[in-house]
Amino acid sequence: MAYWGSCLCTAIRFKVDVFEQAVAHCHCRMCQKFHGAAFSTLAEVKLEHLTWLSGQNKLVAYQAKNKTIRQFCQVCGASVSFTSRYNRAVHTIEIPLPLIDKYDDNSPIPLPNAHIYCDSEAKWLNNIDQLPKYKGYRPTSDALDTNNSK
Repeated sequence: MAYWGSCLCTAIRFKVDVFEQAVAHCHCRMCQKFHGAAFSTLAEVKLEHLTWLSGQNKLVAYQAKNKTIRQFCQVCGASVSFTSRYNRAVHTIEIPLPLIDKYDDNSPIPLPNAHIYCDSEAKWLNNIDQLPKYKGYRPTSDALDTNNSK
């Protein structure tokens, strides 16, 4: 099994041999703010199964008051990793799942199996599955309809 990933500008590239089973949508306020999204989707990896292929010197770290460490690309700002006290104790790191660019055909796709820190869930997230879906950007007429009424 093998998975390859990169940051937005591809300055940082990595390979994951195998993911752990802990894959979750995290709704904590720190993830919301760091990712600029309602939640982040993180997959846990043992450090021995992660290889930095390039750009490790482009990683910048931010340590929060709770001692979690978030790494991001100094070039494009993409979130690249998350580490908590737990991760450090068990020698793992969490990688945002959207960074995975490709994987071997025989590698199972890591699927989220939990929503965590749901007390902080964005209040506007409740109707996400009822929204219209488009292959690309929405038609201009829909973008102008701020009331969502037709």
